[in-house]
Amino acid sequence: MIIYNVTVNVDVDVAEEWLHWMKSAHIPDVMATGLFLDNRICRILAEEEGGLSYAIQYTCTDMETYERYKAEHAPRLQADTQKRYAGKFVAFRTLLEVVHTA
Repeated sequence: MIIYNVTVNVDVDVAEEWLHWMKSAHIPDVMATGLFLDNRICRILAEEEGGLSYAIQYTCTDMETYERYKAEHAPRLQADTQKRYAGKFVAFRTLLEVVHTA
């Protein structure tokens, strides 16, 4: 299993709207690709200067599935986010391999 983790710091003045948009539009659009099994949004509990931080995690079966998402869907979905919240957030992406679950 692969976890595609997107860590986002979003400006306080748009954080509530951004979170609503993530839940109601963006994440459903990502899940509609049919490539991910599940998702979650986690708030990062840390002292922040100038924003709130979240980790959005999507789980897929293997690297081939993630690579397909990256090639076929990520550019459009990331562009939508950039267009809507330009200058109001920063994001970085990490891939994690699940090596054990209880």
